[in-house]
Amino acid sequence: MGSGLIALGPAAVAAQQPLSAGAVVLRTGFWQHRVELNARVTLAAGLRELGEAGTLDNFRLAAGTGTGDYHGKLPFLDTDVYKWLEAASWELQRAPGAELAGQVDELIELVGSVQQPDGYLNTYNQVVHGGERWVDLAMGHEMYTAGHLIQAGIAHRRATGAQTLYGIAVRVADLLVAEFGAGGRRDGYCGHPEIETALVELYRESNERAYLDLAARLVDGRGRGLLGDRPFGRRYFQDLEPVRETTGIYGHAVRALYLATGLADLSLETGDAGLLKVLRAQWDDLVSGKTYITGGTGARHRDEALGDSFELPADQAYTETCAAIALLQLSWRLLLATGEAEYADMFERVLYNGFLAGLSLDGERFFYVNPLQVRPGSTLGPDGRQPWFSCACCPPNVMRTLASLPHLLATTDASGLVIHQYAAATINAVAGVPVGVEIATGYPYSGTVEVRVTEPGEWTLALRVPGWARGVATVSVDGTDIPVPDGYVRVAREWRGGEVVRLELPLDVRLVVADPRVDAARGCVAVERGPLVYCAEQVDQAADLDLVTVTGSAEAGEPLRIGGVEVPTVRLGAKQNHGASGWPYRSYPGATEPGPEVPVVAVPYFAWANREFGAMRVWLPS
Repeated sequence: MGSGLIALGPAAVAAQQPLSAGAVVLRTGFWQHRVELNARVTLAAGLRELGEAGTLDNFRLAAGTGTGDYHGKLPFLDTDVYKWLEAASWELQRAPGAELAGQVDELIELVGSVQQPDGYLNTYNQVVHGGERWVDLAMGHEMYTAGHLIQAGIAHRRATGAQTLYGIAVRVADLLVAEFGAGGRRDGYCGHPEIETALVELYRESNERAYLDLAARLVDGRGRGLLGDRPFGRRYFQDLEPVRETTGIYGHAVRALYLATGLADLSLETGDAGLLKVLRAQWDDLVSGKTYITGGTGARHRDEALGDSFELPADQAYTETCAAIALLQLSWRLLLATGEAEYADMFERVLYNGFLAGLSLDGERFFYVNPLQVRPGSTLGPDGRQPWFSCACCPPNVMRTLASLPHLLATTDASGLVIHQYAAATINAVAGVPVGVEIATGYPYSGTVEVRVTEPGEWTLALRVPGWARGVATVSVDGTDIPVPDGYVRVAREWRGGEVVRLELPLDVRLVVADPRVDAARGCVAVERGPLVYCAEQVDQAADLDLVTVTGSAEAGEPLRIGGVEVPTVRLGAKQNHGASGWPYRSYPGATEPGPEVPVVAVPYFAWANREFGAMRVWLPS
């Protein structure tokens, strides 16, 4: 079997090893539905939108085969094509198809027609700037764009064995080494990190040390202020101080998390304990006050930034879909590095909530911004899901994440197989010895996970106990209960084959409160059930959503069919309040008699805005 999303080098220092491509085969269930919808609907819609937006025409202009003006005003639109190619490549690896393969080959030929003899490839600079290069490292995104091309080239080679797109990517990378490597012609780094993790993966694929060295050079050079003082300042670019001295995480959310992901890749391949220490400090800063309950990050619209600790407004949350994807990437690499459950727990939170909300249930419409509250008649934030955007970074990013998802569910370690995320699937891998299981589960709507061992031998099966289930989860082996520690349950034995390990995760409804320093959520509760965060939409309520107060009772409700998909609901007890008329302030305590009891129906956050776009709340007054 070929390599998957990440293929650690032979000298990598990691607690976990990613599985080879094809090791995980999804079966009928929640994630198979979403992955196959991505393959059947979302990828096709993405290719159509790339054509209608003129993004493909930009390549024809740069190649000299098209006429007209450059489409769009952003310098990184090429990345939409590259992310689509990466997504399509992972899909070809999962389920080869002649039609998709033909579309991929056609696009690769178009991309190759633009490349200049020395390897340079960037349609915006070649058309708009007349071929002038490296004109604006802070905002020109040339290295960022090259990073996505490199990742697409690696994916295509791993998926198909073909060298076409990979060869294009290698020539771009070699040019970057010549320009920005040690002894190169230029000194600088990209205003939008991404190239770092791409270069490390290219090192893994090629075993060419120059790519790893360039990634390290770009990281260690950062913080000298070379990007200048742009309108949002040096914090925006993570350019305030040397990376190895940056123990907080700040600035543009996607940039910050992509940079941290590059640090994690470097740490994995070099064993640099100093980088891992920095990452742990940044992680603690992120999760202790800069992450929403959905796993979303990015509190500010103005500069798409993380904001200060506990600056987590619900209605003004930016929480870009790409930032959720970046946090998935970082969590996965820290999990590989350490094997610690907290990173898998965060991966799960982001996956089911902050990430999945970015795609409609029909697979054709997207959110760029993912608020936790929409007021009636609000003019702030999104006005509904969109099929594409003028800055379309999120849609193809969603596509490549879903297409590569089977690579991100399990790993091996020195003793056996470790399952981090639960989906109906068959897993066959090698951890020194062959290991294999079949997983049957209705997760996340059911808390029962049955794992049947299919590969005899002496090895360890490890199952993650989600943080929300600690103290209530149970595990049995062929009907006999075993102790359940925090983190991972490890069952080590000589398997004969056919044994069933059963994990029970009670899906009780949980009412959650925020740290009082989160001003936007003070006096409110949120609803969780299993890994899912819930929200209340006005369309499901008999009362005005902005005038209800939750009384404390909560239970599972009747399922709803939304967008052709049946989703579970939660029913909360609440009272209808009386809104103030005229001046909305009164003397403390100023209590009024509560109104009649009314039920509040909550649906999974990922399912909101799939019927009509209207008022919604994750945090409900209590």
